[in-house]
Amino acid sequence: MDPVRFDPDEHTRSQLIVVKAMRAIFLLLFVVVVSLGLVTVSEDAERFKLVDNWWLVLLLSLGFFGCIVLLDVLTPNRKLSTISAILFGTLAGLLATVVLGFVIDVITKTYQLDEPFAPTILLTKVILGLGLCYLGITTVLQTRDDFRLVIPYVEFTKRVRGVKPLVADTSALIDGRIYDLAHTGMLPSELIIPSFVINELQLLSDSGDRLKRTRGRRGLEMVSRLQQEPRASVRIEESLAAGPVDQLVIDLARDVPATIVTTDVGLAQVAGIQGVPVLNVNDVANALKPNVIPGVGIDLELIRKGEHEGQAVGYLDDGTMVVAENGESKIGQRVRLVVTSTTQTSAGRLIFARLPEDDEAS
Repeated sequence: MDPVRFDPDEHTRSQLIVVKAMRAIFLLLFVVVVSLGLVTVSEDAERFKLVDNWWLVLLLSLGFFGCIVLLDVLTPNRKLSTISAILFGTLAGLLATVVLGFVIDVITKTYQLDEPFAPTILLTKVILGLGLCYLGITTVLQTRDDFRLVIPYVEFTKRVRGVKPLVADTSALIDGRIYDLAHTGMLPSELIIPSFVINELQLLSDSGDRLKRTRGRRGLEMVSRLQQEPRASVRIEESLAAGPVDQLVIDLARDVPATIVTTDVGLAQVAGIQGVPVLNVNDVANALKPNVIPGVGIDLELIRKGEHEGQAVGYLDDGTMVVAENGESKIGQRVRLVVTSTTQTSAGRLIFARLPEDDEAS
């Protein structure tokens, strides 16, 4: 099967076109509105003229337009939940300002302070409003995970009901065992494959290094096979975010929220530090391997020397490494060994064994 080639999805391109079109419309409307605001009818109603202090209006308008465009360009990955939280916090701050402003008006009128201290009272209300809006926004942003407990049916973070979806990283797709899990129906939820992961696989498949090229093509092939697997629910998640792929995977899994599927030990450790759940395919494979307890005999071929003197190394059919003490003289032979101990590592299970004594061999 030829590996699938990935290009940016038509939906993503259409989104960019719509955004650019909206920016152009906003610019056009801005020019029209500002132009109409700068022009007034002369006293004889026969010609138009510029309003008084037109330069100040123009400077303020250009400054406002520049701030809006700069904010739009510098925040390409805005999230609806964050915008909603900001709007809700601002609304709460304005509501509190109106209430406190009413209280201030009542107090000042009661003691006849409204006229002599009118400028001070107005400045106090403005400063109070700014402060309350700031507190409202920061409070909602910092407590939005628990906000649903305060107001039912109002939430600013996505909550997944049931089993969390899975986010596959590059190493899991190249490894390929995730397809075996999907084929057997053992993937309990939706599998999300980010577009930036597919982009990285495509870059690997176009590499001049043969090993990288093979890994990239294998990963793309796994994506294609997973999409065609009837027992798997696969979704390609479009993303315009930029940065290190590992961190992008962690950020996506946190936002969904989802569990990362990987074979990368480093990624798993970083995700664990940041509080994102991880499913290591190696851990799943090790959990499904049959137990080997000390004293059990195993048959295998010793193929090479071990790290220490007298050791030899062989492999079981499932790929588990076996270190045979005093087995160096049996390299190249198929022998029976007695298991002495096993140890679990992040890369898999490691078995230590020895050649049997004469009475054990008999």
